[in-house]
Amino acid sequence: MKYLFLTISLLALISCKNNKKEEVFNTKEVVKQSLEVVDKQEEGGILSVYDNSWTTDIKKDNGVKWKANLETNQGVLKMQNSMETQPTNTLVEYYQLAEKLNKDKNYVIKYCSMKGDSHESLHVWLLPLMAKINALSEVKSIKNAAKLKQSIKENINAYSDYFE
Repeated sequence: MKYLFLTISLLALISCKNNKKEEVFNTKEVVKQSLEVVDKQEEGGILSVYDNSWTTDIKKDNGVKWKANLETNQGVLKMQNSMETQPTNTLVEYYQLAEKLNKDKNYVIKYCSMKGDSHESLHVWLLPLMAKINALSEVKSIKNAAKLKQSIKENINAYSDYFE
């Protein structure tokens, strides 16, 4: 799990630092591969893409929320809006939600201008969300899609617990 997290972290870090669209979109394949590992581990009860265990890894800035740039905050608001406005009664609608969330997430990555510890904390929040969005785009049942949607919602809403 640590190697998986490290790999995704490095790719996301490169994407943010270089601010290149190509690298942002190429992370999807890495996330997809990591989800295959997660799915195999989940079968053994070791790990779940549905959980929010990332909350044990993220820290505040000496008890205070991290300062996020305006565009990051706007991107998170876009994700919240997508969650609220996209119907999810069918698998196709869940896939549409995943597509919208992916665009919103790419907006956050593209306009990320945070530096230092606040930037690293954003990655702790963002990387599991990326895996969940990708999983939602490939989910095979309404039951699992609903479970993913709930986990994504919790992930997105927790942003305001750590960033302002």
